[in-house]
Amino acid sequence: MRGRRSAAPATREALPGHKPGGVELPAPRVTMFFRRRPAFPHSDVFPVTDTSQWFDDTSDDRPARRHSDAEPRGARPRWLVPALLIGLYALALGGSAALGVLSPGLLLWVAGMTGAGFAGFFFAFHRGWHLDSRDPQWRLPIVVTALAGLLVLLYLEPASQILLAPFAFIAFAWGLFTTSQRGLLRVAAALVVGYAVVIGVHYAEQRNSALLRLEVMHLLALALALPAFIVLMAKVQKLYRRLHQASRKIRSIEQDAQRDTLLGCYNRRYILAALEQQKQLADEGGIPLCLAVLDIDHFKRINDRIGHLAGDEVLRQFARIAQQGVRGGDVFGRYGGEEFLLIFPGTALLPALNTCERIRAHVEAHAWDAALPGPVTVSIGVTQYVVGESLLEFFSRADTAMYLAKEGGRNQVVVEEPVSREDTQGLDSSARGFF
Repeated sequence: MRGRRSAAPATREALPGHKPGGVELPAPRVTMFFRRRPAFPHSDVFPVTDTSQWFDDTSDDRPARRHSDAEPRGARPRWLVPALLIGLYALALGGSAALGVLSPGLLLWVAGMTGAGFAGFFFAFHRGWHLDSRDPQWRLPIVVTALAGLLVLLYLEPASQILLAPFAFIAFAWGLFTTSQRGLLRVAAALVVGYAVVIGVHYAEQRNSALLRLEVMHLLALALALPAFIVLMAKVQKLYRRLHQASRKIRSIEQDAQRDTLLGCYNRRYILAALEQQKQLADEGGIPLCLAVLDIDHFKRINDRIGHLAGDEVLRQFARIAQQGVRGGDVFGRYGGEEFLLIFPGTALLPALNTCERIRAHVEAHAWDAALPGPVTVSIGVTQYVVGESLLEFFSRADTAMYLAKEGGRNQVVVEEPVSREDTQGLDSSARGFF
């Protein structure tokens, strides 16, 4: 080919394969081409997708397929809600004491019981006693402890019965989403029995018929309303669980729609949507954008000689090696067959070239199965986006560079860098330079 050489002497020093200080490692297999911006005819080779809504350039989940939906909760979520509810109850007691309805001494009892309860549960959690429970957060024991505290305060101050019912409902609602309906109904029955015992103790001590009638009326209302509340809230609990399961399935479907089911990397639909999205960002903001096309060398020979299952394993290992070699923010996916795309958002040509050479070297150095007909290598073509050009032009230039790597002996990186029309005046339309 006729053409000119690159005028960038720092390029070779910046590539992996060269160490500063005069110690030179084997030269990386990189070739650079300069060419005019081509005019490509419209074709179906590179269909531009309109599904850019699949792309999210803030995600970086290359190393892991997906995270567990049930992550363990830390100390703050476990204690925050009970502490807030106790604070609300103390605030209600303080308001009642300010109005002269309740004794201010009840606040001291609340503080003492709260401290004792938190100390007891902290010790139990620290010892790990909760780990063998079906509910590792121990919501039901916390609810039972809170209700017992309400009954103690009711015994100390009969006028506090006005606060018992609403905060009992709140406690049951908080424990509902991790406790069965049957378990909560048993706790409700125990609360009603405990309430009745407190009423009996009050009457035995005070012989106050008016107080007895008032407390029995509260007990009757609580005994009728609380089971109905639990049954209705159980419906909400069931709906919540179904919605949660549906949400998990939707997330799984979305991830499966973005991923190649065999390799775990992004699939063709997602990678093309990502490329379209990044092109728009490059056009609007003028940020650099590079694209690499990667093709496994002699992959057909692997399939023909040792079978498609072995070929699938080669694809899986290659995808894993490539994803380990790319940087955070880069988008790697399978375009089709043994061909892959690697998008470099906000990246100039030289860093993209370094990443491609690193992937090529890692693939060449990998300990592949000895049963393979030969070493597994990859040919890579990389180029930089020119603002205003079409996706077809951008992709075709990278694809052409990849085929030049194939024709040049494979197992190498070829860079095809477009130059401006001003720099290419006087050159023949087919001129290309390489080194």
